[in-house]
Amino acid sequence: MRKVYLGMSGVVLLAVLAQFYFAAFGAFSIPRDHASFEMHSVNGMIVIPLASLLTTAVAAIARVPGRLIGLAAVPFGLVVVQILIFVVVHLVTEMTMEQSTPGAQWILGFHALNGLAVVSVAVLGVVRARRFVRAASAGSGSRPTAVTAPAEPSGVTV
Repeated sequence: MRKVYLGMSGVVLLAVLAQFYFAAFGAFSIPRDHASFEMHSVNGMIVIPLASLLTTAVAAIARVPGRLIGLAAVPFGLVVVQILIFVVVHLVTEMTMEQSTPGAQWILGFHALNGLAVVSVAVLGVVRARRFVRAASAGSGSRPTAVTAPAEPSGVTV
């Protein structure tokens, strides 16, 4: 089950990397309209949160340490922050689907910064999951966990 946890951590990372691709796809589409970002929206609102929640559940079932379970849930929380950024924009600016405002652009810049946080956490999740799975495998007898010092020869005092 621990390897499934590692695999699910990889799925979250792949979904996050795809999110950056979909953002670029939308940004460089001509004409650029809301439909250009449809894949970005679906991936960010459905795929990443579900993958994060499933990874969290698998981590709990695999009985990984609590910090790793929490780390698996962080992408979900950061996606909630992404949504809240748009809520704030619509509450405090006059932005519409057709036209942005300077205030909205300043606030929406945090969408990109938070996106970097999501990718950082996803990478950290894979690194920590991989480290945990390797350490767990080492502890199960497949590899020695410690090197013992050679015995001192008899008759030698230190």
